[in-house]
Amino acid sequence: MDTSPDTAPADQIFLNGLVWPGGARQVGPEPTALAVRDGRVVAYGSDAEIRALSGSRSATVDLRGRRVIPGLIDGHMHAVRGGATWASELRWTDVPDLPTALARLRAAVETARPGEWIRVVGGWHPCQFAELREPTRAELDALAPDHPVYVQALYEVAVLNSAALHAAGIDAATPDPDGGHLERDPVTGELTGRVFGMGAFNRVLGAIAPVTPERERRSTAAMLADLHALGLTGIVDAGGFGMPPQRYEPLFALWRDGGLSMRMRLFLSAADPGQEYKQLEEWMRHTPPRFGDPMLRFAGIGEVVHYGCHDFEGLEEFSISDDAAEELQRISYRAAEQGWPMNIHAVLDESIDRILTCWEAVNERIPLRGLRFSLSHADRISAGNLRRLAALGAGVVLDDHQVFKAGFSEAAWGDGSMTATPPIADMIAAGIPLAAGTDATRASSHNPWLSLWWLITGNSADGVPRRAARHRMSRERALECYTTGSAWLSYEENTRGRLRPGTHADFAVLSEDCFAVPEDRIPGLYSELTVVGGEIAHTTGTLA
Repeated sequence: MDTSPDTAPADQIFLNGLVWPGGARQVGPEPTALAVRDGRVVAYGSDAEIRALSGSRSATVDLRGRRVIPGLIDGHMHAVRGGATWASELRWTDVPDLPTALARLRAAVETARPGEWIRVVGGWHPCQFAELREPTRAELDALAPDHPVYVQALYEVAVLNSAALHAAGIDAATPDPDGGHLERDPVTGELTGRVFGMGAFNRVLGAIAPVTPERERRSTAAMLADLHALGLTGIVDAGGFGMPPQRYEPLFALWRDGGLSMRMRLFLSAADPGQEYKQLEEWMRHTPPRFGDPMLRFAGIGEVVHYGCHDFEGLEEFSISDDAAEELQRISYRAAEQGWPMNIHAVLDESIDRILTCWEAVNERIPLRGLRFSLSHADRISAGNLRRLAALGAGVVLDDHQVFKAGFSEAAWGDGSMTATPPIADMIAAGIPLAAGTDATRASSHNPWLSLWWLITGNSADGVPRRAARHRMSRERALECYTTGSAWLSYEENTRGRLRPGTHADFAVLSEDCFAVPEDRIPGLYSELTVVGGEIAHTTGTLA
């Protein structure tokens, strides 16, 4: 039994399970029980050992043979942004075909208020459908003639019905918005309902009336409840585009009211192109690094540090200008000077090369090792840049956007390019700290088990296995990335992500054993009981 030196009775004991405390699984009988006191793990061991730590007031939970793992921590999610509209959107992350998707839309129409928008905004892609296509304008018109319907597949394409085009003020005479494209029938010139690019997406989403701050708060709480049901106990929010301080108010309100059940770690981004240094300097001036409490804490600067350094999905030609690199170096120096971690989006090796040059220049004056600088994605990173990254003590946040985009990426980067995208084995060999997440809620699915399936199998949603075996992960290693790996980003790898004496009692009791279930069932796993700091954050009611 592994136990703390304090022998006071436990508040709760969890018996008759299979406990993975983190790290390599031991040979022989596994721990079956866990003891918790004051929100922390007291011990794990056999049922008999843990029963000995109970007292007259200890609560007991029979795990009924279920697998217990440390609570999952999504290392890259846009949860603050996604939470504000979660309750007013549909999700297709688990939808296998077009009829099922349309049936969900039809059900939403039947309960919607007159003229209410029906929308699905990201988190899915047509490659997951048996039909390999999104719905058409005509199909959306047929099921919702009187409701605006907007269906966006990742950041790739969106489809509007006629009512949505009208509500957004778009007709055949409307010119393409900046940064967007309105598709037209090549023969008739009529709008097809398909639109492309952030300019077009924002034009439509901007036509939808915003909800009240109170509804945003309740919506955020609903999202966190759904994520707890998947075993998540923590989120590293990556900031992202369009995230000024006021966007955080619903989350802060939930926190102030004592209603925040998810441990949130926030990276702070620049909101406006051309204002990056000024806006990030304002964040750093008024917010001490790592300010907060165990539930909500500011973690760092990123992932949008400079708009001129953001290479999106790396599928189009891109280069970081000298001016953008100079500004990035200035911001990076300021962050290092103030002791702030930094995370920056970078897919292409050319982008990574310029970013590392900036960081190395800062490192000559202020050592970055220990400051937890990191890259998100790093899909195309070269062996040389892996060595440079390792020399800085910087990490990589892996996410599963390639589970949907692998076919498109291979078309852009060349046949066979996806066998080492990302080069996970080389990252591990270089000793680079690895975290893992989803990049949800729009660029990918919010389901952590889909992301873990991608890390473990190397497959994509279109059913094509692409990543070579050496760049896949064992189940234990993938879970390490999703627990202690993500906790590393906020200096918490010794207090979160493991079930050791003294760590936070954050854990999930799974529907099936994640170490034994067939690979194709991994994306369907969920939590029957999720505990955060010793408090129940989610339960299906099956465990007593």
